[in-house]
Amino acid sequence: MFNKYIKLVIAIGIVVWAIFQFVDSNIMNGISLVLLSGIFVLFYFKNEFILLAFLQLRKQNFEGCKKWLRYIKNPSSALITKQEGYYNFLQGILVSQTNLTQAEKFFKKALSLGLSMSHDIAMAKLQLAGIAMSKNRKNEAVALMAEAKKLDKQGMLKDQIKMMKDQMKKAPGMNHHQMRGRTR
Repeated sequence: MFNKYIKLVIAIGIVVWAIFQFVDSNIMNGISLVLLSGIFVLFYFKNEFILLAFLQLRKQNFEGCKKWLRYIKNPSSALITKQEGYYNFLQGILVSQTNLTQAEKFFKKALSLGLSMSHDIAMAKLQLAGIAMSKNRKNEAVALMAEAKKLDKQGMLKDQIKMMKDQMKKAPGMNHHQMRGRTR
């Protein structure tokens, strides 16, 4: 919707207006304006289009997710660093079904920019492990799975990690002892 700096300018302008309302003894107007400015500050740290894209992704509506992400024209200038990380994370999830090389680039960029939550980092690493496994890079896949397992403190990805381990056991050229030692 707005550039990240425009959101801050609007928030500051609304706070100044709220101060004038407080000075004029319009306390309720001032409080309402301070709360309104808080929305713009919130959207500075949490981009509204990324939030809407996550909502669509949660509903398994991939087209809706793509639609909301298309509204972000230039992610490097429109988003703060963590938001850009989540933008790349979402793009990686969306293209992982069709283009593994592109998905790998998105996930690596997301990890380099940073993700806020450890389970999101674990999910990105697990996705990268799956991509590495499909490209026959077994050692890298095992290392990424071990990192994902370590980061998954709540056990939300336990089933996916177990399923990937089982697939790796069946994959040709994978030493069972090598995989067992790395993922403990």
